Amino acid sequence: MRIPPALDPVAGSSPLPVGQRPRWAAGSSSAQWVQRYSGFRPEVQGLRAIAVLLVVVYHVFMGRVSGGVDVFLFISAFFMTLSFVRKLEGGRPLALGRYWLHTFKRLLPLATVVILATLFLVWWLYPAQDVADFRFQGVASILYFENWTLAFNAVDYYAADHSSASPFQHFWSLSVQGQVFLLWPLIFGLAWLDKRRTGHSSVPVLAACFGLVFAASLAFSVLSTATHQEFAYFDTRARLWEFALGSLVALAIPYVKLPRAVRLVLGWGGLVSMVSVGILVDVQGAFPGWIALWPLLSAAAIIVAGQSGSALGLDRFLSWAPVMKLGDAAYALYLVHWPLLVTYLVVRDRPVAGPRSGVVIVVVSVLLALLLTKIVENPLKRWKWPEAKNWRLALVIAVCLGLVVVPARTWSGVEAKKQAQIESQAFRNNPGATVLTLDDLEEGDPNAPLLPVIEGAYPRPSLGGSCPEEMGLKKQNQMWCGVTVESPNASNTVLVVGNSHALQWIPALQNVAEDQDWNMTSYVRGNCFIGVEEPQVRDAAECESWLEDLDKVMDSVEPDIVVINGTRSTEEGGETMSSQTVERMHYFTDRGSQVVAIRDNPRFDYAPGVCLEGDAERAADCMPPKTSIVGQPDPLGEVAAREPAITEVDMNDLICPDGTCSPVIGNLIVYWDNNHITPNYIRSMSSMLLERVTAGLAEDGF
Repeated sequence: MRIPPALDPVAGSSPLPVGQRPRWAAGSSSAQWVQRYSGFRPEVQGLRAIAVLLVVVYHVFMGRVSGGVDVFLFISAFFMTLSFVRKLEGGRPLALGRYWLHTFKRLLPLATVVILATLFLVWWLYPAQDVADFRFQGVASILYFENWTLAFNAVDYYAADHSSASPFQHFWSLSVQGQVFLLWPLIFGLAWLDKRRTGHSSVPVLAACFGLVFAASLAFSVLSTATHQEFAYFDTRARLWEFALGSLVALAIPYVKLPRAVRLVLGWGGLVSMVSVGILVDVQGAFPGWIALWPLLSAAAIIVAGQSGSALGLDRFLSWAPVMKLGDAAYALYLVHWPLLVTYLVVRDRPVAGPRSGVVIVVVSVLLALLLTKIVENPLKRWKWPEAKNWRLALVIAVCLGLVVVPARTWSGVEAKKQAQIESQAFRNNPGATVLTLDDLEEGDPNAPLLPVIEGAYPRPSLGGSCPEEMGLKKQNQMWCGVTVESPNASNTVLVVGNSHALQWIPALQNVAEDQDWNMTSYVRGNCFIGVEEPQVRDAAECESWLEDLDKVMDSVEPDIVVINGTRSTEEGGETMSSQTVERMHYFTDRGSQVVAIRDNPRFDYAPGVCLEGDAERAADCMPPKTSIVGQPDPLGEVAAREPAITEVDMNDLICPDGTCSPVIGNLIVYWDNNHITPNYIRSMSSMLLERVTAGLAEDGF
């Protein structure tokens, strides 16, 4: 069996010429078992080349996912299994520690080079609001948890809406693969223990283990794909069956004896089937459920077809020297093509690459991959010094990790220090909403930078300390409840309930509570409405669970005042309030609470703060259309006018003075994205919110 390149590293010796048996292969039954899992398979090397070309072509020209990555995962387990079975059946030590060191010593150097180059491009060419998140993803990529970073971002309501795709997004599959390279050898270790105890072949034990992993992971994958596909796509647990299938095929391959005609059909049929997946299936939206069997069984058919011995066989093409050469550079090509594509789209401000630019990107990617394979990957694979001692292998790994983590952390520290210096002068240079109400403000630096820096996910305000377990909340709802302000001599208790548009007011409401000596508890969850009739974009089941626990929160807190977001603005410029929201207000008032309903702020179809790119001079170019919400009657006002237990608070004249929603007021950026106000600007309205809340409560006789 030929030792595969870095994308599929395995422990073992150099490949043997076709037909030559190793020295240990003479005579013994163990040697015969080992020989079954040996032999050079050039068609699998060519299959790797086809898989990486599918990934690149579909990404560049079609903006789609091909299923080629799934084939990579399958092949990596196939090679790893053959390598370990040779060791097990040959009676050689598994040396798991050395395997892990050797594997990551081969994987990390080339990944380090690409990650550092990509971080440089991010610093040089990418929008400022994306830099912090992409810097973190660079670290996540080198530490092999990028898939989890993307998984949690995919289901995080507050995750950043990037102006560009992440240049590290493709590292998700390498992260999954790296995690499996740590896990799979433990299964081989279990088989080794059984073989040592019984003396029997390890193949049946491995088949049982991988069969169980295949069945359990596939069932989990189908279920999670149906319920949380965005998360499941990056979830290692939902991908383990793809590796298990590769291992099962590797275990079965010596027993498969097929006629030449069948091999011809299997080979070409598997190729046609594999190429067609990305055309016929929305891979990004449907995988990794059962439909992912399509490309994997196609790849399995090509591997099972093997060497047909016919001039018409697919293996003749896959064994062609240029295809084999590309297979050797598959790891490098996978690494470099995506950051090149994304960077081109960022620089040219395009959603997709055109035909001519796409060809250039593919050609440059292939040439760069061949160059990196020649000058980085292959020399390091031949470098004998690290192989002499395990500590040397560990040193190479540590250096690779340090070359990414240390500069990224230092960069983050420098940016944090710079931001802290700007924040320390914010009272003078970034007054925000106070410029609309005070005439005697201290004159600030006219050249002071804007605040806040729009980057990464929306900075969710803290809810405070965790709510007591005595509330009896469901475990999944505990994180949405916090004791925000706690005073031993509080005159009133406030409960903030709602979605992210209630959450965004917590920094100012916290100041109000502290000023008035009120206790304050917050029970908020993004994208969950207090009126169940309102649209649930996603997380409907979770939102329903969150709402069910509201009774427990009310019973425990017994609030004098409940603060909610009273209406819902729309991107089209309108404003709505459902009957379910009114019913929920009556639910609060019937329990003796005064409702303070904050009118929703306008929302838009783009993010004015992102449009600014940190430059106040761009404000005129980033100005949203004039809103009709300011100064106009609203459904909430009508309800509050006839019900004293409901107090309306409208802050929109400070967010969009005279109906004009300027992206910058008082040198503060007003909107973080298309609908959330920045925490900095919310805080600048604290004194005005205090004045309006207390005045409204007094007017309603509270």
